[in-house]
Amino acid sequence: MQGIATTFGRTLNVVLLAATLAALSGCIVPHFYVDDAVKEVPAANLRKTEPPHPVQVMFEFQTKGAPNAKATEVLKARVLAQIKDSSVFADVSEAPVADGALLSIQINNVSLTDDVARKGFGTGLTFGLVGTSVDDGYICTLTYHADAQAPALVSQARHVLHTTIGNTSAPLNGTPVASAREAAELLTRQVLSQALNDLTHKTDFR
Repeated sequence: MQGIATTFGRTLNVVLLAATLAALSGCIVPHFYVDDAVKEVPAANLRKTEPPHPVQVMFEFQTKGAPNAKATEVLKARVLAQIKDSSVFADVSEAPVADGALLSIQINNVSLTDDVARKGFGTGLTFGLVGTSVDDGYICTLTYHADAQAPALVSQARHVLHTTIGNTSAPLNGTPVASAREAAELLTRQVLSQALNDLTHKTDFR
């Protein structure tokens, strides 16, 4: 259970604790579903910088607006690779680039489920006989400066992760994934592609 909390930056510590306590009975296994409403935008659909130029990329994962260093570490390499593979920029670097182009990426995990603590505690006490469904929101914000003097362009996209614990039905609008890490990687890729697509189609993008 600790791997779920640290890898994905989940805000639902009480739910995870209840599941841990009940896991000895073999009743409780969390199941993860990435919402179907958000699809990955193909790289071919993205506009490229003109003329092509390199960009510095900074990435941070947050939990309820606070930096989550562990989740940032887990996902950063994939985020940087996705920006590079998109071919939107001539090159991608974590260090400053010559013309000062900068792309800041933040993904913030917020709970969308009311009274999570009470529901999770109930699931633990009943050893999974009373199930819990939890929804987590993920807000991806891109802030882009074409050069050191350029004004900021801001783009956002949102995604949802559904988690079920104990005896409850799977959501009708979710794709099942095998683990929290797999869910994090798929969800991040999809929501980042959406935000990047929106950014590159802004009138002032260059």
